[in-house]
Amino acid sequence: MSSSACPSPLPSVTKLQVDSVTFPPSVNSPASSNPLFLGGAGVRGLDIHGKFVIFTVIGVYLDAASLPSLSVKWKGKTTEELTESVPFFREIVTGAFEKFIKVTMKLPLTGQQYSEKVTENCVAIWKSLGIYTDCEAKAVERFLEVFKDQNFLPGASILFALSHNGSLTVAFSKDDSIPETGKAVIENKLLAEAVLESIIGKKGVSPGTRLSLAERLAQLMKKNKVEEEEEATRTDQEEATDVSLGDKLAKEN
Repeated sequence: MSSSACPSPLPSVTKLQVDSVTFPPSVNSPASSNPLFLGGAGVRGLDIHGKFVIFTVIGVYLDAASLPSLSVKWKGKTTEELTESVPFFREIVTGAFEKFIKVTMKLPLTGQQYSEKVTENCVAIWKSLGIYTDCEAKAVERFLEVFKDQNFLPGASILFALSHNGSLTVAFSKDDSIPETGKAVIENKLLAEAVLESIIGKKGVSPGTRLSLAERLAQLMKKNKVEEEEEATRTDQEEATDVSLGDKLAKEN
């Protein structure tokens, strides 16, 4: 079901600052204009000659509908349990709710360098799952084409909006702003999923984003669970009051 058909209230979350990049608590998706909440953020970097070099800082936003969807199996789990759970992150990746990824540059990068690395990771994921077909090969060609003439300076961002039905909207920003519309839309569900999987999956490029997502979602699902239990307790108390009042009236009559 489309998340827009039955909108859930946006959960209250805090902004995150990761290596001087600030991710606001919510953004509007350039694919749908729907508000999405900040699920987590982290860096992508490599250890080079004994020094950890950060290339990009990544924020992942989710539709509010993701919480009730994920809570069915995962509420009550700890951050550690979620972080180690491959099925949990697969459910985020494949879930029928909107997602949005903001990748902000710390070092300059050409569009060709970025897109070739991303598609290399995506193809590796597909081949490991035995799902690489001509459709995916064409989607990769389209992805490389969109990035071909781009150059990203520090502070610029690459934006990916994943619709609930699987299309991937790509947008670019020279600063912190998020454009209202995308530069291109690629209609390939596996590509959309693989872009997110390559960041937060088991072998994803940003373990920090994975941990941040697990931590914040564990807290949000715990909060939801407590609220549900409080609501159930209130309902039970009201029903008990109704019964005792009914007994009293029956005796008086």
